[in-house]
Amino acid sequence: MTSHRARVVVAGASMAGLRTAEQLRAAGWRGAITLVGDEPHMPYNRPPLSKEVLAGKATFESLAFRPRPSVADAQWRLGTKAVAARLDERTVALDDGSEIAYDALVVATGMRPRRLACPGPLVGRHAIRTVDDARGLRDELTGPGVRLVVVGAGFIGCEVAATAVSLGVAEVTVVDPLPLPMVGPLGELLGRALLKRHREHGVRFVLGTGVAGFEGEDRVTGVLLDDGTVLPADVVVESVGSLANTEWLDGNGLDLADGVLTDEQLRVGGRPDVVAVGDVARFPNARYDGVPRRVEHWCIPTDTAKHAAKVLAAGLTGGGPEPAPFAPLPSFWSDQHGFRLQSFGAPALGRGDVRVLDGHPAADVLVGYHHEGRLVGVVALGGPATVSAAARHRAELLRQPALTA
Repeated sequence: MTSHRARVVVAGASMAGLRTAEQLRAAGWRGAITLVGDEPHMPYNRPPLSKEVLAGKATFESLAFRPRPSVADAQWRLGTKAVAARLDERTVALDDGSEIAYDALVVATGMRPRRLACPGPLVGRHAIRTVDDARGLRDELTGPGVRLVVVGAGFIGCEVAATAVSLGVAEVTVVDPLPLPMVGPLGELLGRALLKRHREHGVRFVLGTGVAGFEGEDRVTGVLLDDGTVLPADVVVESVGSLANTEWLDGNGLDLADGVLTDEQLRVGGRPDVVAVGDVARFPNARYDGVPRRVEHWCIPTDTAKHAAKVLAAGLTGGGPEPAPFAPLPSFWSDQHGFRLQSFGAPALGRGDVRVLDGHPAADVLVGYHHEGRLVGVVALGGPATVSAAARHRAELLRQPALTA
């Protein structure tokens, strides 16, 4: 398999796919690499889409990643989507009718936004996943007197609301069936603090109720809530979660219940020639309880790429020991209204024991999340000093022994 004809196919040409190709070269793989991606663009940074791009402060050129020289010889099949795979035969079928044979396969097809299956018009309803999505939404927010309803008070929903306020959007309302913004990943203490900050900046929240439908003929004019209330809306953003792009892998006997299940080495279905990377991968984290989970944080594409590339390269070249089980320390950040949320570790595993480590929820605050008495995650809410304080806990989190299942 080490001849010049040997090929790694990377299904997914976003950040995770690019980083895996680069890390394969770093791990010693010199064979052919083909990256397949459904967008026409080269890989780019997605977090600014709901912030700087939506605000008109970032160009696509500023988002685009510059591939390392080591992958200058890689083949890019952009604007082309993987639609099927036969893993036993080592082939991937593309939507242009072609088929690619591989010696090893990287599953990096990522996520797509979940959309509401509610009655009503489609025009005026948006989701954000691509640069084209963000540009289209911005065009609709920059007119006079716009009334925006954001469905979903998670990270993207709250970032869009904050950006819309900065753009001068006349009315910004966030709807969510949960009682507080971001309560799932962060818990009640920070959820209440975030709610207060958003309201202080003029964002209206309608919490504890869902969406039943959309009003309007040709385009949306209002959002019908479960309680019968109608919120006037010229533009709607649906930020209600994501769906894994795994349909193309159907028929191969894989666990695709929530992303692609992998083992502790990011291998798929027990196959040494297939790995999954990025937020489509549902992997056990040896640092915690070993329960397979998908992680949609920005650090995960790079972390999974480094590990999966080593595993795959060792199998392709027949050299090198198997690395220790994958055990990343997750991290994320979110910028809203001039403040930052910064997290290290796994706060969701410690929501039952949340403690203020420094500051106060009404101002800048550093919060610790504990499991069985020990720290498993920290989240800062505030300015640069508080964010730096969170980073200082990173070493402590890395030293912690693994949780028991």
